[in-house]
Amino acid sequence: MVKPAMRREAAEYLRKSYVVGLRRICGLLQMARSSFYHKPAEPGDDALRAALKEAAMRRRRWGYRMLALALRRQGFTDNAKRIYRIYREEGLQVRQRRKRKTAKWRGERPVAAEGLNQRWSIDFMSDQLADRRKIRTLNVVDDFSRECLAIEVDTSLCGARVARVLDRVVAERGRPARIVLDNGPEFTSQQLDRWAYEHQVELAFIQPGKPVQNAFVESFRPHLTRRAY
Repeated sequence: MVKPAMRREAAEYLRKSYVVGLRRICGLLQMARSSFYHKPAEPGDDALRAALKEAAMRRRRWGYRMLALALRRQGFTDNAKRIYRIYREEGLQVRQRRKRKTAKWRGERPVAAEGLNQRWSIDFMSDQLADRRKIRTLNVVDDFSRECLAIEVDTSLCGARVARVLDRVVAERGRPARIVLDNGPEFTSQQLDRWAYEHQVELAFIQPGKPVQNAFVESFRPHLTRRAY
């Protein structure tokens, strides 16, 4: 019985069950009388509740762990248990989907580029080598100059690999204001979201089923020589 709340409960029980003074009870429990009369005020969570609901509206497919990360970026220091409690109370749980892909498009239309590094486009292409091994290419295009900034080729390209390619391009010519991309699992990953936050780059997801919104990189066709690497 270490916590003050437990000592107060024990003191209240002794006070109601036995004819004994409060001074004697507090002496037996080794607690001050001021501690017995103290009424701890419950911390208000209005600000946290409002910020959590706003973050959930912006990222409707995020669970409470990703929302907790977003709140950390805003300066909230509440632990995950408290955030999860409010998350359940507000009914923000994400419904399970059968489809594997997660769309992050929220009705925004890609803004046209008016200069270099204002808008990049990234997308994947696939091809097959002479020995029938499949390969993928990650293409990065500046939508203003139509310049191909990078082509990364491998049999597998994950979200962390996409972030490393963008790091290399940014080191050579600076960061873009926004990147237009589809809703593939590599682009909706936590790694790329973290990269965009750290570099202050906006990720503009296109509407699912509308590749024309990312037309510059969709129409890009690099020439691949078919040979066994």
